[in-house]
Amino acid sequence: MQYISHYASPLGSILLAADEVGLLGLWFERQKYFGRCLDKTQEEKEIPLFATVKHWLNIYFSGQEPSFTVPLHFIGTAFQKEVWALLCAIPYGQTTTYGAIAKQLAQKRGLPHISAQAVGGAVGHNEISVIVPCHRVVGADGSLTGYAGGLDKKTALLRSEKADMRTLFIPNKGSAL
Repeated sequence: MQYISHYASPLGSILLAADEVGLLGLWFERQKYFGRCLDKTQEEKEIPLFATVKHWLNIYFSGQEPSFTVPLHFIGTAFQKEVWALLCAIPYGQTTTYGAIAKQLAQKRGLPHISAQAVGGAVGHNEISVIVPCHRVVGADGSLTGYAGGLDKKTALLRSEKADMRTLFIPNKGSAL
């Protein structure tokens, strides 16, 4: 059974989704791929996990790094799950690139190369925004691209973490806008 709950963040309303395993979704309303992994029926219910997630979000949106983790339930391909696990290792307030993640994943798999575009596809389909910090991934040139919640939210999340924004920018054109 899947359960849903709502959270009012400073950046807008968030839908939370979970099952018996863990948190499986966290989406800003109207974001790309909103609720994609949800079953046709869910129950709106304040399960104990949602109290933990909301506490984590309260700490995070107060400008602090939460000192605990939330049980997660990734729903995706093996490749996506590997990428999402690497996202969880990006330190608070820091950024990395799609290419750096691809290189790290290739090294882990013993391969000479993995496409940064393939990594970008997996990052873009992350169902657990904010907690799985896909907003910390930027283009090799410093461009703030590819955030399903919108570039305004990506920028706000990075600023709230006091990430170094001096070399980052929003591109004027491109498919990831």
